[in-house]
Amino acid sequence: MSRFAGTSGFEHGKPTKIGVLLCNLGTPDAPTPGAVRRYLAEFLSDPRVVEIPRLVWKPILHGIILRTRPKRSAQAYAKVWRDDGSPLLAITRQQGAAIAGQLEHELPGRVAVAVAMRYGNPSVAAGLAELRAANIRKLLVVPLYPQYAAATTASVMDAVTNELRRWRWVPGIRFIDEYHQDPAYIDALGESVEAFWSERERGDHLVMSFHGTPKRSLLAGDPYHCQCQATARLLGERLGLASAGFSVSFQSRFGRAEWLQPYTETTLKQLAANGVKRVDVICPGFAADCLETLEEIALQYAEVFRKAGGDSLRYIPALNDRPRHIDALVRLIRRNLDGWEATGDEEKRLAAASRAGAMQAAEQT
Repeated sequence: MSRFAGTSGFEHGKPTKIGVLLCNLGTPDAPTPGAVRRYLAEFLSDPRVVEIPRLVWKPILHGIILRTRPKRSAQAYAKVWRDDGSPLLAITRQQGAAIAGQLEHELPGRVAVAVAMRYGNPSVAAGLAELRAANIRKLLVVPLYPQYAAATTASVMDAVTNELRRWRWVPGIRFIDEYHQDPAYIDALGESVEAFWSERERGDHLVMSFHGTPKRSLLAGDPYHCQCQATARLLGERLGLASAGFSVSFQSRFGRAEWLQPYTETTLKQLAANGVKRVDVICPGFAADCLETLEEIALQYAEVFRKAGGDSLRYIPALNDRPRHIDALVRLIRRNLDGWEATGDEEKRLAAASRAGAMQAAEQT
C-alpha cells in the first residue's frame, strides 16, 4: 500500500481554490489537568520549543514537568476559559470567519480559509484536510505571529511540511514568515491603544510586553528580539510617545536558563519603585488573547505591580477580531496571493495563451 495519502475530496475537472491556513500556537481541549497534560506533552516535546538533547530532556519532561505543571496550569486556564471554550481558539475562529467573509467578498468562490493550532486541536493536519476537501491547488500558510521565532513560526512550517509529505499531489505553497513592521499591523496596534485611552484615562506609562525566548536563541541568530524592538519603536512613533513614555519587556519565561531581558515582572516592579502609579500593558506579539495575556498579564502581573507599590495595571486587549486588525491581515494575505488570484475564466485564458505561445515558439525553431 502506498504511504502517500489520497486526495480525499479532490475532483479532477472541478474548479480549484486557493487555501489559506491561519495557524496559532494552541490550547488544551479543556481546563483540566488531563487535557493540559496532553497539550503540554505535545508542546514541550517539540525540539523547536525546547532545544535540549532529547536524552536529557525527556526524563525531565515526563518525570517532573508533566507530573507537577498540569494541575497548576489547569487552574490558570479555568480563570480565563469562556463559554465557547479556550479564548485563543474561540478568537482565532472569529478571525478566520471574518477573514473568510472579506476574501469571499473580494474574490468570490476563489479562496478557502481554515484555522489550525500548532499544538492541540484543530491540528495542522485537520486544517489542511479541510482545505484539501475544498479542492485547493495553492496554499498560503499564515502563522499568526507578527515577529518570527524558530520556536513558533518555523515550527508551523515543520508541521505543514510533515503533513504534506503524506499528500500525493502537493499544492503550490507560500508562507508568511513575519509581519512585524507591516504598516497596517502597526496602525491597528496604534488604533487599539488610542481607542483604549479614549475610553479610559491614560495611564502614566505604557509597557509593551512580548513573549520571551531563551537568550541562546538570540545568540544563535534568531531575529525575534530585533523584530520585537522594531515593532515597539514603530508603535511608539505611531502613538507619538517619547522613548521615556514606554518600556519593552519579555514575559512567560520557563526554566532556569536566561531568557530575553528585561523581564516584564522586573520592569513592573521597577516602575512601581520609581513612583509610577498607573501602568498600561499591551502585548503586540499576540494576535489573539490567551492564557499569557488574560491570566499572566491581566491577573498575575497586576497583582505584582500592586504589591510593588503601584495603584493599577490595565491590560490593553490583543487585536483579536477588531476590524482594523482583520483589514490588516486581509491586506497581508492579498499581497501574498499576488499572481494566484485569477478566476476560473482567467485561468483558462492564461492557459490558452501559454499554449499559443509555446506553439508559436515551436514554429519559429
